[in-house]
Amino acid sequence: MTKVSIAMNRFGLGARGDQPPPGDPVDWLTRQLSGFDPHPDVIANAPTSATVAAGLADYFRQQRALRMAQGDRASNPPATGQSVPPSPMQAPGAPGMVPTTSEKPGRDDAMKQARQFAQRTSRADYAGAVAARATNALGTDTPFVERLVHFWANHFAVSADKLELIGLAGTLEFEAIRPHVLGTFRDMLLAVEQHPAMLLYLDQAVSVGPNSPRGLRIAARGNRKVGLNENLAREILELHTLGVRTGYTQADVTEFARAMTGWTVAGIGRGPGAGAAGTDGLPGDFVFAAPIHEPGDRLIMGKRYPAGGVEQAHAVLQDMAIAPATATHVMTKLARHFAGDTPPPALVGRLQAAFLTSGGDLPTVYRALIASPEVWVERPLKFKTPWEWTISSMRALNVKTADPQAMVGLLNQLGQPTWKPGQPIGYDDIAASWAGPDAVLRRVEAAERFASRAANVDARALAPKIMPGAVSSATQTALANCESPAQALALLFVTPEFLRR
Repeated sequence: MTKVSIAMNRFGLGARGDQPPPGDPVDWLTRQLSGFDPHPDVIANAPTSATVAAGLADYFRQQRALRMAQGDRASNPPATGQSVPPSPMQAPGAPGMVPTTSEKPGRDDAMKQARQFAQRTSRADYAGAVAARATNALGTDTPFVERLVHFWANHFAVSADKLELIGLAGTLEFEAIRPHVLGTFRDMLLAVEQHPAMLLYLDQAVSVGPNSPRGLRIAARGNRKVGLNENLAREILELHTLGVRTGYTQADVTEFARAMTGWTVAGIGRGPGAGAAGTDGLPGDFVFAAPIHEPGDRLIMGKRYPAGGVEQAHAVLQDMAIAPATATHVMTKLARHFAGDTPPPALVGRLQAAFLTSGGDLPTVYRALIASPEVWVERPLKFKTPWEWTISSMRALNVKTADPQAMVGLLNQLGQPTWKPGQPIGYDDIAASWAGPDAVLRRVEAAERFASRAANVDARALAPKIMPGAVSSATQTALANCESPAQALALLFVTPEFLRR
């Protein structure tokens, strides 16, 4: 592999067949750090957390109205032959709903229909966001920085597995990762942890301080259990910052969870925290609900954090963001992404030093990465994930836009549905997770579909253009011996050189 090929494929997202290769690969990568647009049109026009949350808030209001109407009906059943008045979700003309009469489905059916409508709407938002992400990756002039966006989105993973997250998962990447990918790790960390997708995914919005004003009132009534939810605090320490087995204890997790009580989401939160948030903010906004915040000082990893409302957890995050353990954990992951499944210790140490001396300034880290010899070795270092393989295949074919449903379906087929890792740790970044026989067979099938739709593409000419200096003589011979251009193109996308970067 030449340095040009490494720059385009290992650092970037794959070469485009209609663009010349960079003359100076190092300069090409470095210039992207000043040329990146965090808000390109295709991303700016995608669904935002505000619009998604507004729809969710409306749905939850309508569901509450239906439940209240059910209660009224149970207490005061209509006289024989009397029709039940329509509820808000059943009003004539309501999307996906039907008017209620004595012959129409009951309110249980209406609630089911309402949920189905909300799911369809959320899936449309999700597909639109996936297509926006893919379309931007296909046409970007800063593919190195886009790769970094995808890396950080997987580091701070949420999974679109429940209704509230289906439409919001992509907005975390667009609103919390993209604007901070060239900033500081501290600012990105804070933006992520205060984003509605993360607060809802890890159940922070239902965490209530037992000794908070709201917690004490609920406990006094004796008919409802409330308390801390430690999910977000634990994952921040274990996954987002320090890493596992780095000196923190269960007591530190609990104290951090207490410090974070009150961090919730306006309009779409669930449980006591939603009511405590009051009317502050628009649906989806981060809000601090003082009535559910656990009072008092906190002792976390040997440091005392005085009582201070929203700023208490903020101060903890700022310390975690620049801790030496965070530098080791996060920089090891970054090194693994670019320099192999077992990253060289020298590279990890160099990135760690850049992180610590700069206070977590990410461009400083990226420049240290570009300058490291370990990432420029000529042999392939990484097996492409399904996302990477799909985008690099489409870029090679000069595809400019992604169809929402087709892109969602393809990534589902290949085993890496976007923003759906199913766990907070995100998708694996090692070959063993993606290089199995069945997974490769799925790529063969997808490659055949790509090739059947491509017109007049000569794989023998395309190969050295998108992978200069990296195409083996065996691959060149195999491409030359194919029976048709489509067969050769499909073969190109599943050659060892193209499957790896």
